[in-house]
Amino acid sequence: MKGRAWSVLAALAVVFVTAIVVLGLGTVQTASGKPPVAAGSGCGLANGIKHVIQIQFDNTHFLRDRGNVPSDLEQMPHLLNFIRGNGTLLTNDHTVLISHTASGILSTLTGVYPDRMGQPVSNSFRYFTPTGSTNLGVAFAYWTAPLYDPGPFGNTTFPPPTQTDFTPEMINEHGVVAPAPWVPWTRAGCDVGQVATANTVLENTGIDIPTFFGPTSPEAIQAQGDSPGSSATQTFADYVGIGVHCAQGSALCAAGHSKSDLLPDEPRGYNGFDALMGARNVDPVIKPTGPMTDLDNHVIKDQNNHIGFPGFDGMTATVSLSWVEQMQKAGIPVTYAYISDAHDGHGTSGNIHFAYAPGEAGYVQQLHDYDTAFQQFFERLAADGINKSNTLFLFTVDEGDHFAGSQPNNPTCDGVTVACDYTGKPVGEINADLRRMVKTQFGDNTAFTVHSDDAPTVYITGQPSQTAPVTRTLEREISRLSGLNPYTGQQQNDIMVALADQTEMKTLHMVTADPMRTPTFTPFADPDWFFFATGGATPTLCTAPPPAAPCITIPPRGPSSFAWNHGDIQDEIASTWAGYVGPGVRNLGDDNNIWTDHTDHRPTVLTLAGLKDDYQTDGRAVTQIANESALPVSLRVHHPWLERLGESYKQLTAPFGSFGMYTLLVSTRALSSNDAGDATYTSLEGQIRDLTVQRDALVAEIRDGLYQAQTGTNLSEHQINDWIVRADDLLAQAQALASS
Repeated sequence: MKGRAWSVLAALAVVFVTAIVVLGLGTVQTASGKPPVAAGSGCGLANGIKHVIQIQFDNTHFLRDRGNVPSDLEQMPHLLNFIRGNGTLLTNDHTVLISHTASGILSTLTGVYPDRMGQPVSNSFRYFTPTGSTNLGVAFAYWTAPLYDPGPFGNTTFPPPTQTDFTPEMINEHGVVAPAPWVPWTRAGCDVGQVATANTVLENTGIDIPTFFGPTSPEAIQAQGDSPGSSATQTFADYVGIGVHCAQGSALCAAGHSKSDLLPDEPRGYNGFDALMGARNVDPVIKPTGPMTDLDNHVIKDQNNHIGFPGFDGMTATVSLSWVEQMQKAGIPVTYAYISDAHDGHGTSGNIHFAYAPGEAGYVQQLHDYDTAFQQFFERLAADGINKSNTLFLFTVDEGDHFAGSQPNNPTCDGVTVACDYTGKPVGEINADLRRMVKTQFGDNTAFTVHSDDAPTVYITGQPSQTAPVTRTLEREISRLSGLNPYTGQQQNDIMVALADQTEMKTLHMVTADPMRTPTFTPFADPDWFFFATGGATPTLCTAPPPAAPCITIPPRGPSSFAWNHGDIQDEIASTWAGYVGPGVRNLGDDNNIWTDHTDHRPTVLTLAGLKDDYQTDGRAVTQIANESALPVSLRVHHPWLERLGESYKQLTAPFGSFGMYTLLVSTRALSSNDAGDATYTSLEGQIRDLTVQRDALVAEIRDGLYQAQTGTNLSEHQINDWIVRADDLLAQAQALASS
């Protein structure tokens, strides 16, 4: 997973300790016994929709990771059959770049690519300081917070004294806070519940609590005295991970300890709205009879027995779904939730991270538990009168994975009836020190940092331009990087499979309005590999004897192990899925023909609900899954041509669309070239830039047209056909350039 908590831990080498509990604030408050709030009649949605439930998994697969072992979804038949039997399962869905939890969830929530919401490199990233060095940034922070820099190890001051970039965490293309995803719902009179959903809830006790509650609030004072910035504390359990954004006049917010829901940069303004943040404030309102329990009636606690939010790795299906069901039952009609992955053993609410291999007993058991939770969830919702006749469901995932590991000792195992046995076999990512490998193979001492990953974005100290000699030299060296692969025992000469500099990163929607976050370039590696970079003026050679650490290793399996790689461009990482059920949704079962990505799901859900954003999304409403009667008239006019336009549009603009993948091939050839005067590089980069300028101009036209069609304006057939012809022409030009 390399998820929320573990990405920060790896970056900071944090050792968790049991936190101090502030006197008088150590347990979740119980309410005065007020009955649950009735579902508000003010929540007006189309197509008879009374409830919306959107659930996004971490790293949960439709496709099999081993041929004999049923996939994650196959091992959750109650969920899979619910989707197949009642709606449409889109199996040709895609994530964004870089494909990690934060960017995947945030692009789904907003309907825009990372260049328009600030998080192309996640779950952590680097940012340049004015001196040319880099600091750590974390992709998980509350929507209106400034960039979250956790500071050096042991820091307890937020923002830390070393922080130099205070641009918005969720920075959009205009340099301000991106529009918040709950706004259309609350403006329509709907309360919106958030269960561990990225950046719509408080994510940390460092910057988020003072951002939302105020720097001198009792909550901020509590956080400051309770290991600020650390998880598994009472403050973390009290205020992180759970939230409700309320409609104006919401009885639920009036009954709780709500605060103003401030969105100063929101289009058309956003005044008079409140929100409840944290289990301490939400749980007494939605469950006044006592603390929250999971679907098996266990009190939800973290690894240190703090009642409340258990941490993001603790958000298993039985925990997340229980909160969703309780929110819906309490009258919160729109709920979003995150469910942690099943392929890692998280111990007690995330106190360990043990990577399972496909078909291992622990992995299969967790999927069985998830399946049981979905059975309970659907049964409880039905008992509450919440079902496919009145509820729009969306189930999806943040990104795919590549399993880095050996074959099992019993290769015919299926996991379900015969557990797969990996005893004595290496399982895990190939960890490699990129800086020491460059030094050893090329004698290059260039100082640089990376976002550790199988797509290790590179930040050269001094922030040189993409055409600077130091940049071009390092790009060529990394393109030729080789190493002894511990799995094969052979020298591998093709470790880096693609490279993108800032020109191509712009094409792939990886360049934001904050230039300090833009990497110098991004190599994409063989997905078995995971790269980090040591510091220092002169890196140690890989040939140095002990006590120098080896440059390339597969760490032994243990309580902090990783075997599921993502961030990269391979099909198993790029490919995701999305399942729709509910009013207006056709029962197509599995559909592998409709090409979609994360940004398409927001306009699809809003269109079915009869709502719209105050901005144009990068996605389009996937009308193929909808009954025609459920769509506005403007989407029924020239229906086949609009769908054809949507197909060309996605191939033109999506990071994993044809245009982006063609230009990435060209970029790789350009960055690895080394001829006189850098002529090949200059020519190819210029052609990528020119094509991207044309692409962006046409995409802006089509995006505006699709937004108009989704919100009630009829488009002419002539205009639609003109856009299709121009889009297909640009796709052909990109293909020709890649093939030349």
